[in-house]
Amino acid sequence: MKRIHVMAGVIRDPNGRILLARRPDHAHQGGLWEFPGGKREQEESRRQALGRELREELGIEVRNARPLIDIRHDYPDKSIRLDVWQVDAFDGEPHGAEGQPVRWVSESELSEYQFPKANEPILKAARLPDTYLITPDLQPGKALLEGIQRALDRGVRLIQLRQTQLSADQYLQQAEWIAQCCAGRALLMLKGDLPPEIPGTGWHLTARQLLALDTAIADGRFPPRPAGLLAASCHNPAELAAAARVGVDFVTLSPVLPTSSHPGAPTLGWARAAEWISETNLPVYLLGGLGADHRAQAWEHGAQGIAGISALW
Repeated sequence: MKRIHVMAGVIRDPNGRILLARRPDHAHQGGLWEFPGGKREQEESRRQALGRELREELGIEVRNARPLIDIRHDYPDKSIRLDVWQVDAFDGEPHGAEGQPVRWVSESELSEYQFPKANEPILKAARLPDTYLITPDLQPGKALLEGIQRALDRGVRLIQLRQTQLSADQYLQQAEWIAQCCAGRALLMLKGDLPPEIPGTGWHLTARQLLALDTAIADGRFPPRPAGLLAASCHNPAELAAAARVGVDFVTLSPVLPTSSHPGAPTLGWARAAEWISETNLPVYLLGGLGADHRAQAWEHGAQGIAGISALW
């Protein structure tokens, strides 16, 4: 079955709200809400197709857009590629130029709307930022808290508390303090042997934990999971496939480039990272030797953004 290439836009207004459109009742997946867009013509570039579709559907001219997530999904009657871009600037007032209802909604309101099954990864990607800060190992106290406060002040919205030198009790104490610091400003991801019980936090699985959870689910056992976000560290296609089966919200993929902490270790490189990203529908943060100046390159290779320790701290 030929895969239909569809362009779609996560369109944001200056307040961060996202524009949704309702599919006509008679259309495929009719009556459900979607991110506006349509079919790419063979002679068009991806950017050209996105601009034309949003001009025809909404009456706007796209000024600033970049790739967000690229999804492959198979329905019983058709196979589609949803090539989704984030649109941050446009000219004109969006309206249903083809008679379709449109609505601006906040990220928190997205869960109130029904979307086609293929849109589920977009909902995850739309809620996630483009930078994932991982804290360096520091002794408990002022330096760690001050570093996190600086990150929050410069707009970091996703933080992993990685403190491998602490005991479980020390880590929990630090996590409780930092969760209070991050409340309402950033999503805090915790690590450890059990899902966190701290409200408003998520859990980042190691690759070992991910594979163990995947095996447990396959065996009919369902270990406890956090109420918040679930993420995982991946290093190869097998781990990416396990993450998809487990149903994590996002992953890190590493190492992309050489790092000072692991000199001489094998790396993926950009081409292989892009190939592996194209085989999953999960939001992927690229990790390893990357800094803020690699964000645009990561987007062009299909990633949600970049993750890092020293370069982002």
